[in-house]
Amino acid sequence: MTERQLSIILAVVYEYIKTGEPAGSRTITKKYIRGLSPATIRNEMADLEELGYFYQPHTSSGRLPTAKAYRVYVDSVTARARSRTHGAEAWRKELIGRRSGIEDLLGYVTHLLSRLTNCVAVAAVSGLDDIEIQHIDLMPLGGTNVLALIVLRGGLVHHSQFNLPCEVEPGLLEELSRRINTVALGHPWSEVHDVLYQYVLGGLEEAETACRAAIEEVDRFLTEQNYRFFSSGARHILSLPHFQALSRLQAVLSLLEQEKPLARMVEKCRQAADLKVSLGDENETEGMEESAMILIPARARQQKAVLGLIGPLRMDYERSIGVLESVVDALDEDATDRMP
Repeated sequence: MTERQLSIILAVVYEYIKTGEPAGSRTITKKYIRGLSPATIRNEMADLEELGYFYQPHTSSGRLPTAKAYRVYVDSVTARARSRTHGAEAWRKELIGRRSGIEDLLGYVTHLLSRLTNCVAVAAVSGLDDIEIQHIDLMPLGGTNVLALIVLRGGLVHHSQFNLPCEVEPGLLEELSRRINTVALGHPWSEVHDVLYQYVLGGLEEAETACRAAIEEVDRFLTEQNYRFFSSGARHILSLPHFQALSRLQAVLSLLEQEKPLARMVEKCRQAADLKVSLGDENETEGMEESAMILIPARARQQKAVLGLIGPLRMDYERSIGVLESVVDALDEDATDRMP
């Protein structure tokens, strides 16, 4: 790709993001690349169309960018330094000033992100088994049915219902809960689950089968529930022309409801420890070929998290990425303020 072709791709994408209209050669020469004739630009655009960067909605119209062109544009945006988003100072102070648990904080963050970008905002707290345990209660629900109430650091509350292989006395569940908390309190489950069996079951041999089953159920829940998700802004995308197509809207809602494809994408972002933008076919969910997702790792209340935005390919990437980065910076400042 020549430097001229790169400039044309960036101009066409930018023009479409700002106006929603196909970009013609005259528009490009007047607004972005002066010194070249419309005919020269038109020839270059025709070549770029053959290469898969543009398409024409109809013969006499200008060009629209494909996902391939958006990828060039996004790579250009992420490669250069970005200034703090306009207006960030006001909500940065509000973020830092919030003295609530992580659930309330991330709920607020998703509302803020969706309001600022008109996209669906998501947040995920990763690895429940890596978060310190504050308390675990095992409560009888009748018969062999038991409720496990699990409180994690930052105010995250989870519950799981399961059946034991036999009925047990409420007093036994209380004693089992006490022993689990003695070992687990202040530690992540991943650090203590291996030593729990030996300590907890000592002296409870008469109910070993039921106790072991209860610990296994708690272990399964905390290990398999890799992320706690928060989302906001589905109503915002209803007003976007892109999502007037029912299939596109359903794809986004399905991604939020099923969570497993979203969890895989979040995990990739967390492992890469860097901003990740998925465009069109790069998304794993069927129906997301015309949509985009931006994910960025963060820390919230000293816990690992991922923040993200879901929107159309015609997203204002520069502003959206800037907003996400500003929120991550504010959360980092909040975490620093809370360090002992």
